[in-house]
Amino acid sequence: MTVLKALLLGLIQGLTEFLPVSSSGHLVLGEAILQVPFSGNMAFEVFVHFGTFLSLVTFFRVDVVRMLRSSVDAARRPSSIPQLYRDDQYFRYAALILLGSIPAAVVGLSVEDQVAGFFSDPKLVAVMLLVTGSVLILTRKVKPQEGRDVKLGSSILMGVAQAVAVIPGISRAGSTISTGLFLGVSRENSARFSFLLALPAIFGATALKVSEVIFEYVPPEMLLSYLVGTVAAYASGLVAIKVLLEVLKKGKFSWFAYYCYLVGSLGIFLI
Repeated sequence: MTVLKALLLGLIQGLTEFLPVSSSGHLVLGEAILQVPFSGNMAFEVFVHFGTFLSLVTFFRVDVVRMLRSSVDAARRPSSIPQLYRDDQYFRYAALILLGSIPAAVVGLSVEDQVAGFFSDPKLVAVMLLVTGSVLILTRKVKPQEGRDVKLGSSILMGVAQAVAVIPGISRAGSTISTGLFLGVSRENSARFSFLLALPAIFGATALKVSEVIFEYVPPEMLLSYLVGTVAAYASGLVAIKVLLEVLKKGKFSWFAYYCYLVGSLGIFLI
């Protein structure tokens, strides 16, 4: 893999991971339309996914540190857990994220083979991008309540939406944020919870891949390309998060629907 290709793939990975356009969908359609195998290098995938994970941790570092601290406090004083859940916003978020991560973990582990089969069906992926676009366009009709935060029920439903997004073409960010908006959660809190909910998902997926490549030999001459791809994924991930938050703040989340419609339609007619 050349440094230039690693740079481009890292940029694409970071941008599509956090914008509501489905990174996996782009991968499948790109391979089918351009007849270029973007995937297959498991070690490189681990590196770039780690880059996107770091971009999330960096952007939401205050939330992450405070959630970890409150979770440690709860572990040290189990009897205080009910009070912490009521009074400590960060512990409550940590608990809700853990709860919301269960559906994706169950789906990912139980139907892994079936989901893998979707990656060999570009037509299905293109249709799923149209579904993502339709979900995004529907958010134009909702009026989320300013300041309303994620609760127990909304965290579970957003977790279910994340589980559905294991299907390539269904955007993880698009489905989880849209679900929050449909439930009346504010734009800011829907996005914040969606991104924090991605942390266990990305970390878990990366950890599973690490176990597969831990004994894989990485040629020394490839290390520069891997590093460039990781940095590119990290930087573009930060940009994507900031762009999405700004678009949400302006109430223009549905704009991404037109892009999904365009890419999905191209996939249907060109494949």
